Amino acid sequence: MKDPILVAATDGVGTKLKIAASLDDHYNVGIDLVAMCVNDLIVQGAEPLFFLDYLATAKLISNRAEEIISGIAEGCRQARCALIGGETAEMPGLYQGDDYDLAGFSVGAVSRQNILTGQTITENNKVLGLLSSGIHSNGFSLVRKIVDDKGLNYDHQSPFSDKPLGSTLLTPTRIYVKSCLAAHESGYLRGLAHITGGGLIENIPRILPTGLGVHLEGGSWPIDDIFKWLSAEGNISKQEMARTFNCGIGMIAIVDPKHSNFVKEIFRQNGEIVYEIGTVKKLEQQTEVQINNWEEAWQN
Repeated sequence: MKDPILVAATDGVGTKLKIAASLDDHYNVGIDLVAMCVNDLIVQGAEPLFFLDYLATAKLISNRAEEIISGIAEGCRQARCALIGGETAEMPGLYQGDDYDLAGFSVGAVSRQNILTGQTITENNKVLGLLSSGIHSNGFSLVRKIVDDKGLNYDHQSPFSDKPLGSTLLTPTRIYVKSCLAAHESGYLRGLAHITGGGLIENIPRILPTGLGVHLEGGSWPIDDIFKWLSAEGNISKQEMARTFNCGIGMIAIVDPKHSNFVKEIFRQNGEIVYEIGTVKKLEQQTEVQINNWEEAWQN
């Protein structure tokens, strides 16, 4: 790696931990913790090098901690980075009962000449969307409120699938490291956006040069039933859904139209389900992300 630049990211899992605690199922949130950090590294073209975790709790429960760290280790394997250490803190004066919190920190590196900044994005570039594995790790305060308001239990069958509700909600965040780095090595990526808190509406504009927006075609990718259920049961508008959740797209890639098929094939060869979901356009009326045919896409 010539003239390497270090890139760092830190994040947590949020109130998804409350669902993990209620089901005493903690492995997947360890994967979530790694995913939320390393997916933020790769949007700059950086390869994750190492990861550190922080576990804070009222009282250390050994088997629970072991399960969490096993999940973190699996996340690091998927991200192809080293788990080099961490910190466990017992703070009974701050946390109560079985409560705990997780934070992660990851460092990666990228050659200065290969940093992804989004500055080469131009009008009529194509927007590719990589399918998410569900809600990932954002918006769970709202999810938990809807579940509580409906009087549902996490160990009961999901109202939108044949799996238990809790296990569906605990599906871990997809780690896009392998596929995105492979696509970046092609030299054809112009920008990547990790769709986390703020959803499609707020994350895509972060990588767009001034004066540009994107038009997304709402029917160009499948909307998972979990998002349709949350929208219906929580009486959440489609616009607000797209501002809160990933709505089925966990990572956005922007490419030149003449290279879009080639890049899509790289993503597919690396295990992703990818759709061409939109186009970069000149900014109109300060609306940086315009979603067309949105209502039709959300029909059951």
